[in-house]
Amino acid sequence: MNLKTYPGQLGPAAERTARVLEELGQAHAVPVAIAPATPDLARVAAAVSIPVLAQHVDPIDAGARTGFVPAESVRASGGWGSLVNHSEHPLPFAQCVQAVQRLKSLGLATVVCARDVPASRRLGRTEPLYLAVEPPELIGGDKAVSTARPEVVSGAVAAVHAVAPKTRVLCGAGVHDRRDVARALELGSTGVLVASAVTRASDPRAAVEELLSGF
Repeated sequence: MNLKTYPGQLGPAAERTARVLEELGQAHAVPVAIAPATPDLARVAAAVSIPVLAQHVDPIDAGARTGFVPAESVRASGGWGSLVNHSEHPLPFAQCVQAVQRLKSLGLATVVCARDVPASRRLGRTEPLYLAVEPPELIGGDKAVSTARPEVVSGAVAAVHAVAPKTRVLCGAGVHDRRDVARALELGSTGVLVASAVTRASDPRAAVEELLSGF
């Protein structure tokens, strides 16, 4: 679950959401992880036992880098890993490669985001732990990629596994309910990457319950 920087998911609220996700993930026996806003990374990581990821990492060494997010800071904050190349914070391909390499060198997990099948194939060659396929035009929308464009999910799974058999593919963009999750799994994905379905819900706990029931 990506909390982005929604006003209702910052500071103490991010911690509360993480605790709910941890509790319900255990209840449904579904592995879960959360990506809070960068300033909340250490706070959330200290509050829960589920994996906590950064939303972005810069492909640089730690040092005189004001305002950047080096992989070392993610590890020092208790982070499990990081998203890389989210459509709201994209990186050139060469920098994606560098970011993945730096995360791996520090023993941190990589969740690389790709916009379509060709991008999934290209980014899959970095052999991330996870690759999330998310068409930008469907992110935050009412239609899930698993139902609106199922060929993108199945195509991404095939493309990634052809170059990186051990990489697990996630389905993102517009995933809102149990049907979207179930369809994503039918198309070959390992799981889903979600944000607005929970962060903008009137009842976030119920929204998490709904998504987890799709597994």
